[in-house]
Amino acid sequence: MPGEYKNPYPTVDLIVELEADSVVLIKRVNPPHGWALPGGFVDWGESLEAAAIREAKEETGLDVHLTRQFHTYSDPSRDPRFHTVSTVFLATATGTLMAGDDACDARLFHRDGLPDNLAFDHAQILEDYFHGRY
Repeated sequence: MPGEYKNPYPTVDLIVELEADSVVLIKRVNPPHGWALPGGFVDWGESLEAAAIREAKEETGLDVHLTRQFHTYSDPSRDPRFHTVSTVFLATATGTLMAGDDACDARLFHRDGLPDNLAFDHAQILEDYFHGRY
């Protein structure tokens, strides 16, 4: 029966590759604050891929091309607000990088210069990415 079970919220995140060894991060307007991979919640009736493309455009102004699915992260503590399951995609992009929607800033960060205040489990995701895990 609908409503009887609690389920995690499906989300997507993107590792947008604009330059070698660099990724696009957004500075979050809403809690939890900090820098994060572009991404967000999957809307009803929307595929994971469509959600990733939409969220990237809304938060970064970039038109992304998904190159592959990277990994799914499901630790119940990955989001301090509630249980989410995030499917992470790798993507290339065109356009001009600019903050929008839930982002107050959007920048390209080199792997050796990532900010300390990464939101969610994005430090782990980026460590996996830069070290060739998954």
